[in-house]
Amino acid sequence: MAKQQAAGQETLGEAMDKTELFFEKNGRKLTYIFLALLVVAALVFGYRTLIAQPRVERAAEMIAEAQNRFEAENPDYQLALEGDANGAGFLDVAEQYGSTPSGNLAKHYAGICYLRQGDWENAAKYLAKYSPVKGIPGALINAQNYGLQGDVAVERGDYAAAVKFYEKAVKAADNNLTAPMYLRKAGLAEQAQGNPKRAAEFYEQILVSYPASMDAREAEKLLGGVQ
Repeated sequence: MAKQQAAGQETLGEAMDKTELFFEKNGRKLTYIFLALLVVAALVFGYRTLIAQPRVERAAEMIAEAQNRFEAENPDYQLALEGDANGAGFLDVAEQYGSTPSGNLAKHYAGICYLRQGDWENAAKYLAKYSPVKGIPGALINAQNYGLQGDVAVERGDYAAAVKFYEKAVKAADNNLTAPMYLRKAGLAEQAQGNPKRAAEFYEQILVSYPASMDAREAEKLLGGVQ
């Protein structure tokens, strides 16, 4: 027993010696690493405070004028896109501040502007650049983005892709207002590619899941037309 204990103590001692030896040999390196981590932490904090936050605020200021032009009674989509001396356009915000929330939203708006102008290629390009965001307001924008990508796909004659986008739109914001609308569009896209049975499934889903929605009555009519 004594020999076993001694052996154990020797092993423990050896381990302690190895630990002390390690710190003696690498103490300076470890100190440098620790200091480097502190510097990185300070840089991250400084970046957020001195660089990231001002960028977020500047992007929000820039997108405001473009939104005003977009939402005007007689919107000028080209001006909203490109801006002028009086204010930036969505393309400017997306290019300069694309990593900020406003920059991300600018990509979505740019896609809509191109869609309104009938430029399907650029509409698809910028709508696809938008990154879905979290939260209820964000979910509605996410759904709209997918839905608009579906609309672009329809305009380009790619009905299969349109259906997938509309289904994503339903999942992004499952509510009584937008979900049945996108289900109806998905049904119409299926009809356009000669799939009445699949179209009927979308219309039936509206009647079952969203019977009080504005699209329910229309879905009932459409269902009667494909059965």
